[in-house]
Amino acid sequence: MKNHTLGRLGVSRIGLGAMGMSAFYTGAGKSDDEAVRVLQRAVELGVTHIDTAEAYGPYVNEELVGRALRGRRDEVVLATKVGLVSHSGGSIPDSSPANVREAVDGSLARLGTDRIDILYQHRVDPGTPIEETVGALADLVKQGKVRYIGLSEASVETIRRAHQVHPIAAVQSEYSLWSRDPESAILPALRQLGIGFVPYSPLGRGFLTGSLRSLSDLDDDDWRRTNPRFADGNLERNLRIVDEVGAVANEVGATPAQVALAWLLAQGGD
Repeated sequence: MKNHTLGRLGVSRIGLGAMGMSAFYTGAGKSDDEAVRVLQRAVELGVTHIDTAEAYGPYVNEELVGRALRGRRDEVVLATKVGLVSHSGGSIPDSSPANVREAVDGSLARLGTDRIDILYQHRVDPGTPIEETVGALADLVKQGKVRYIGLSEASVETIRRAHQVHPIAAVQSEYSLWSRDPESAILPALRQLGIGFVPYSPLGRGFLTGSLRSLSDLDDDDWRRTNPRFADGNLERNLRIVDEVGAVANEVGATPAQVALAWLLAQGGD
């Protein structure tokens, strides 16, 4: 497994996002024991970057990850996120300093750890200036509860403002063969600032695996049913994309998922 750096953290170039094990996708939460085995097997295979969030469930995904990593915490770079759950009953998103502090204490307890390697603001909170949020996160870094700070789905302006308050180690945005929006502005800005990039949903939320051909393949409560790209009619038109990926995969003796991941890894070199 090749490695990369986020801030000063060495991480495997392929990480594992645990969200779908507990929330939003078909089959989520139906077999925690199997999810634990998947997480542990990933670590055995060299995956050192594990990603979760308090909003996944909420809470239960962090508990799941904590259970899977018990006794192996020091083998991984552990990332979680705050800001999409309000602990005061306020509006969502909530990245107020008070909410951030309370959220982090809860995440530490659920994860069974004394520090979070990368803590992301899950989504920008229009009600709290980014400077206040990052200031609170910086205080948590000083306290040793957080090692590095990240942002998720933030604009270039927000990233620059945040980076002036405290160094930002990483930015998460959706990025894949199917979703390439970060290429126009986000990626150039991150290169300029020396900030790492973590692409989430590299398989197009399962679409690029080639296994999703109809909405009937999804549970009734699957989040993708509400996503315009998967809406009836759009899904059928978008299948032409995955069929092209599948054709390439057949030529090289790979799966569509392997081709999609290979393309994504090539964007970072090596």
